[in-house]
Amino acid sequence: MSYGFDALPAGSFAEAWRPLERALYRWVIGHQGSTLLARVAAWASLADGRGDTALWLSGGVESGSEMPALNEAEIAALAAEPMVGSPDTDAATPVPFVLDADGRFYLWRNYRHEVAVADAVMRRRDQADAVTVAEDDIDTLFHGIDDNTVAQQRLAVRRVAGRKLFVLTGGPGTGKTTTVLRMLLMLQRPSSRPLTIQVAAPTGKAAQRLVQSLREGKQKLRRHADKPLPADWLPLLENVPDHEALTLHRLLGYRPYDNVFARDAKDPIPADIVVVDEASMVDLAMLRGLLDAVRPDATLILVGDADQLTSVAAGSVLMDLVTAMDPAAGEGGDEERAGDATDTDDLVKLRHSFRAEQYLVDINQAINAGDAGALQLAMAAAAEHARHIAIDTPQELGRQVERWSKRIAKTDELRASSDGVTDASGKGPVEAALDALARRQLLCAMREGPYGATAVNQAIEHRLRKEWDEEPGREWYPGRAVIIVRNDYTAGLFNGDVGICLADADGHLRVWFEGSPESVAGDDAQPARRFRSFAPNALPPHESAFAITIHKSQGSEYAHVAVLLPPDAESRILSRQLLYTGVSRAKRSVELWAGDAALATAVTHSVQRQGGVAAKLAQRNDGGRSP
Repeated sequence: MSYGFDALPAGSFAEAWRPLERALYRWVIGHQGSTLLARVAAWASLADGRGDTALWLSGGVESGSEMPALNEAEIAALAAEPMVGSPDTDAATPVPFVLDADGRFYLWRNYRHEVAVADAVMRRRDQADAVTVAEDDIDTLFHGIDDNTVAQQRLAVRRVAGRKLFVLTGGPGTGKTTTVLRMLLMLQRPSSRPLTIQVAAPTGKAAQRLVQSLREGKQKLRRHADKPLPADWLPLLENVPDHEALTLHRLLGYRPYDNVFARDAKDPIPADIVVVDEASMVDLAMLRGLLDAVRPDATLILVGDADQLTSVAAGSVLMDLVTAMDPAAGEGGDEERAGDATDTDDLVKLRHSFRAEQYLVDINQAINAGDAGALQLAMAAAAEHARHIAIDTPQELGRQVERWSKRIAKTDELRASSDGVTDASGKGPVEAALDALARRQLLCAMREGPYGATAVNQAIEHRLRKEWDEEPGREWYPGRAVIIVRNDYTAGLFNGDVGICLADADGHLRVWFEGSPESVAGDDAQPARRFRSFAPNALPPHESAFAITIHKSQGSEYAHVAVLLPPDAESRILSRQLLYTGVSRAKRSVELWAGDAALATAVTHSVQRQGGVAAKLAQRNDGGRSP
């Protein structure tokens, strides 16, 4: 017996396809699928790699794919293929692909994830109980404040009672975490036993910021100048966790070797309340795992900014939930419904920003509105705190990087001895160095290429070595900033943690990170900041951190931010969500390093990931749900 194979016709592969798409094309052909199916399957795989969970096949919807739209005959032919199922296909006998009635083409796993998520979300919404919340309790939690600045926060605290799923969204400075803290107190108030609470975030850095914010919020409630929290609330406050920073992977017991979660419906998370911050970073598969692992009787609270970048992996689940639940919640109708304790809405969007820097609020709002003119006006009005620097050439980028590097080089705290004395503000040298590092951050839209974080880091470090008189090729030197890129639970270092390399009095180098704080005796005492050091060669995978990607910056804030966009106005990376995420990291001032055309594209181009979660939830809503 002899074997052979038929060569694929020239031009079978699209230029955009990766090796994965080419392999899938061959696999479909090898399993008696048509060339049409092979081509569509490859495009669906590429769409999945870019974050879409489904591929639109016909016109009427912007697919965002380079694949030419199919006509009705082609779609009908696809539906007849043995390897293509429909929504009625039995989940017990899966097929590789699914085509739904609206013309969405799926890889099987994405379709099953969407169905499972939609079903779980609706079950949780249907299980909501009507619970009356005492207005006196809300007044207590808000120290008697009842004005427009906290109207939506009060609404969230009122509405969360009795929910099994609640979504809280809002931009930077709107008080999401302080609202969550009050929600946790209200959920505990009627319970006859202590409730178990777990808080987590997608990355280690975001998880640390969450528990730090909860810790600070607890202190403010205890120590409020006029109306501190009464004594009968304090046990509930103490029950809110504020030390252990859990990533979602750790909360769910992720097992990388077989790519599954240890926690599921059979072995759920042992908690009555689960809070997940930075939910915009959660992908579709992760949300399914989370919904499976939270007990049916427990409350799941998802918190985040739905206008930020979505997850790196496929899906835009926070935006899908916001769209499908009640997109008007927190808008015009909130004040009218604020007194209705049985309101069935389970979404609130916080809009009032408590930041003093109104100019940054105006800039963020202009970007979110996609209004290039309003952005220009907002930048001009904040000329002392906001600059647009047109960068269209590598030469201009080099000049700005040199200017930026010189500012870093003049930051004396970055070169201080780790054994040095405490400064006038009471900070030790390690604390002062890490705080100084957080004052300025360059954020890049891309990782690779001449305008990417890798190349920009190399350029900054080259200049710093010259300014600091370090050997040109020296990898480790006092003042080097690094960011962890992979979780290491043994070391207690997580993806997104930023450290600074310092020398001790003997010249030995250690890399310092901020860890979980130490408890200090006394109700009024602030937990002491704690710092840990590692030998440079003992660190888990890491990169230089003078420039990081905007994706890596999610969950962090910096006093001064520069956002670098590539000059190619046609770049797929440019989007409103990307620009907003980068700019909204700034707490004091911001620079936009971008050519005029690239900036215009970023402001006006909003990325909408393709998928069917919102549609599936809407279909179930049309079927009715109980309050």
